[in-house]
Amino acid sequence: MALIDLEAREIHAKIVYFGPELSGKTTSLRAIADGVPPETRGSFRSIASESARTIFSDSLPIDLGERLGFRLHWHLYTVPGQPRSSGARAVVLHGADGIVFVADAAPLRMAENFHSFKELETLLSAQGKALGDFPMVLECNKSDLPDAVLPADIAATLGLNEGAAIRASAINGAGVFDALRLVSKQVAARL
Repeated sequence: MALIDLEAREIHAKIVYFGPELSGKTTSLRAIADGVPPETRGSFRSIASESARTIFSDSLPIDLGERLGFRLHWHLYTVPGQPRSSGARAVVLHGADGIVFVADAAPLRMAENFHSFKELETLLSAQGKALGDFPMVLECNKSDLPDAVLPADIAATLGLNEGAAIRASAINGAGVFDALRLVSKQVAARL
C-alpha cells in the first residue's frame, strides 16, 4: 500500500520488477537509472554476487515530480530470479503497489516465464491480493531478437490481456519507460 504523507505532501509507492532469472529485471532498472536525470533519482543499489547475479534485490528510487499538490516518489525493486531465492522474492514483493513482470521473449524461455508468473500469483495470494485486481504490466524483454515470441503470444501464454504487454529490449532501453509509465498510471489511479 502506498505511503501518503499528508504533512510532507508526498506519496511513496513501491514497484517490483518480477520474472524468471536472466529475464532482464536488473537491466531494466539500470536502463531507467541511465535514462532519468540524476536530480530525479537516487542511487542504483544492487546486492549481487561476484558474477553480477542479483542475490537479494536491486533498488532505485525516482522522483516523478509533483501531481495534484503531492510529490511522487516511486521506489523500484527487482527480485532475484534464481530458483533457490523464493524466500527473497516473497520478502521483496511484500507491500508492492505495482508489478512489472519481465518476461524473456526467447522461445525456449516460455516455460520459465509461465512458472515465474504462477509463483507471482501464489505470492500475491498469500498477501491477500489477486493479480487480476493489481496494477501490473508485462514487459516482454529481448523482443529485439530475431526469433522473439510476440508480446501478444506471451500475454496469452500467461493468461493476460495483451493490452498490458510492452515490447522491450532492456539492454538498449527500448520499452522500459513505456512499462514504467503504464504501471505508474495504474498505481496512481488506485491512490
